[in-house]
Amino acid sequence: MLIDRRTMIIGATTLAAVKTAESVTPDTVEVQMNTPTERVLGIGGLFFRSRDPKKLAQWYELNLGIDHRVWQQAAGPTAFTPFAMDTDYFGSKQQAWMVNFRVRSLDAMVAQLQKSNIEVKVDPEKSPYGRFAKLHDPEGNPIELWEPASPA
Repeated sequence: MLIDRRTMIIGATTLAAVKTAESVTPDTVEVQMNTPTERVLGIGGLFFRSRDPKKLAQWYELNLGIDHRVWQQAAGPTAFTPFAMDTDYFGSKQQAWMVNFRVRSLDAMVAQLQKSNIEVKVDPEKSPYGRFAKLHDPEGNPIELWEPASPA
């Protein structure tokens, strides 16, 4: 029996639609209906208050390599995760946010920071997401460094 390409595509599309319909629950239907069709592409900026913005911008540029004018970051995963109000993950309860920077080599970045006498605490536990370290900028803002896990 000879089946042309159009018949095969229609059959595959129908099968996929049936499989999708079978897997849809009332909860997923509501989520699908409320999911926006237009999405943001990434973080366009991180803005925060500082006692001395010029000095703090220089610290980030000298120690983390972030050009405060327009920082071109490498493509990769970005976590967007609200935490409970009573979390101690950021440290001080007064901290409403924490920035997490992806790094190529956590060991190299930690060594560079320590060479500049910046205290960095490396999490000894390796998570499924990769490795982490924490530090604070000169104004006490929490910073987390993240070396993503290598794809298996």
